[in-house]
Amino acid sequence: MIAISKSRAGRALWASLVALVLVGTLFSLPATAGDEPRVERRGGCSQSSRWKLKLKKDDGGIEAEYEVDQNVNGERWRVVMKHNGTRFFKGTRTTRPPSGSFEVERHTSDRPGTDRFVARARNLRTGEVCRGRASI
Repeated sequence: MIAISKSRAGRALWASLVALVLVGTLFSLPATAGDEPRVERRGGCSQSSRWKLKLKKDDGGIEAEYEVDQNVNGERWRVVMKHNGTRFFKGTRTTRPPSGSFEVERHTSDRPGTDRFVARARNLRTGEVCRGRASI
């Protein structure tokens, strides 16, 4: 055991040692499921809408979530999502209240190396295009 005097310097040294032990303990704790890698990208579309693409490693795969916010309800959009150039979702979505947005959530495999995602949506009435890219 280290002998530390009761002086001001001794108390400061003691506090520093305790802080080092606590910090060391925090950094040595095992990772939890909430610590899985995540990526989020946002951007604007060809008109006034906004897109968001979120990727999260989950259960040995990747959860991809693509959202388009137009602030107008009832608009139909054609959506295509690709993973490393291969289409894994194609469909139509309609913007809904209260925010006038839609989202697509899909789970796909986690391939070796960097996984690259592209999501594209086109408004069937106005022709507006949203295109998001993200890698994990």
